[in-house]
Amino acid sequence: QVQLVESGGGLVQAGNSVGISCVGSGNIFNIRNMGWYREKPGQEREWLASITRPGVATYAQSLQGRVTITRDNDRNAVYLQVHSLKPEDTALYYCHASILMTNRDAYKEFWGQGIQVTVSQ
Repeated sequence: QVQLVESGGGLVQAGNSVGISCVGSGNIFNIRNMGWYREKPGQEREWLASITRPGVATYAQSLQGRVTITRDNDRNAVYLQVHSLKPEDTALYYCHASILMTNRDAYKEFWGQGIQVTVSQ
């Protein structure tokens, strides 16, 4: 079994920053790419950022430089910081990971449970 557990969201004032964590556990042998997505009300899931195991990050243009993704391979963790928050950043944020389980069958895609970030004015 593999689980991705997110934490760190909540209600945040506009202009501030928010940090979100995602920690994998279970029968994990290796994790390749990890990333973050979000779903705004009534919209499709939007890709925000991805990071390779060595730490090479890519970002969606829509965030306009306001997002930072990092990871800690020793903790099977990926982190997201969103800066200069705007009300339109309000969304359910999901982490993603491509994971090879201990059975070493194939890499599979896993998702966190989603965590709410609400930005108030």
